[in-house]
Amino acid sequence: MNVHSERFTMSGPAGALDVLRDEPAPGLLRRGTAVIAHPHPLYGGTMENKVVQTLARAFVQSGWTAVRFNFRGVAGSAGTYDEGVGERQDMEAVVAALGGDGALCLAGFSFGAFVASHVAAASWPTRPFERLVLVGAATSRFDVAPLPPESHERTLVVHGESDDTVPLASVLDWARPQSLPVTVVPGGEHFFHGQLPLLKSLMVRHLR
Repeated sequence: MNVHSERFTMSGPAGALDVLRDEPAPGLLRRGTAVIAHPHPLYGGTMENKVVQTLARAFVQSGWTAVRFNFRGVAGSAGTYDEGVGERQDMEAVVAALGGDGALCLAGFSFGAFVASHVAAASWPTRPFERLVLVGAATSRFDVAPLPPESHERTLVVHGESDDTVPLASVLDWARPQSLPVTVVPGGEHFFHGQLPLLKSLMVRHLR
């Protein structure tokens, strides 16, 4: 947590939700709010995950307020795991409560990318996102939502070449019918060990 971070709880669909909000440094042009979803709750996923932290740092460095939260049943968040249905409601509640009325970015890692894809696809008609970032999207394990064609230029999909949790081929199978580009990190695995600086660099470039 940096000096511009605030940890608090908010009311969610299943009760209290743990939230961590990181603000850009004073003097940096504020661009809007980014809401980031973490990996699978049943496999140790939390808002403190290293990839999720990297996404938050990239957003903050680029002038976005980064909002992370723990899904229901994780740490101090109330409720129990709901196979993605309730977790989508959690993310939508965070967007509604903390996303402000300005520019909005959505992001997620692994299971969180699956959740973020559905929130992004549903919100596009009424509140188009400024940027969407899906990292290690769990396409082989969950029904990741297809994205509106007009949103593709605002979307960054990043996957590790050597991901043995979600095979790259699965992500390409999801992306191919949409003609949606996928950025492949050579030698990268699911958690991007040793390659988090590269992931952050790709993010910052996209956010420009």
